[in-house]
Amino acid sequence: MHPTRHVPARRLSLAAALLAAPVAGFAPTAIANEPPPGHAKVTFSTELPNAPGKRLTAVVVHYAPAEASPPHHHAGSVYAYVLSGAIRSENSATGPARVYKAGESFFEPPGSQHLISANASTTEPASLLAIFVADDGATLTAPNK
Repeated sequence: MHPTRHVPARRLSLAAALLAAPVAGFAPTAIANEPPPGHAKVTFSTELPNAPGKRLTAVVVHYAPAEASPPHHHAGSVYAYVLSGAIRSENSATGPARVYKAGESFFEPPGSQHLISANASTTEPASLLAIFVADDGATLTAPNK
């Protein structure tokens, strides 16, 4: 599987304005679960006209050296693409932990748990782009119970 983007639950809890431009005539809207600046940032969000009730949301997640997120799960499906550095990730549905380097990607299916999401380096930052397809209004990331 290719790496998916993981956005820590604690990073998606605060409301903030969405910074994005419309695509194909559909204007993105503000969403209530954008994380605080410096770690993760919603960069785009729009309703999917061919999938009523669904929304596509793009989030860039930044990890400082050795930074990790607690276990969590996401609403809907998540595709992650590593932009820089290396991300260590493990998902309950896709197999054991592995390190994904810049240019690699992974997928997290609906209902799965993101058990490990961390910067694989203790000296260099890392970032990834996470693309969510989830119900409109859903909380994108929540802690595992």
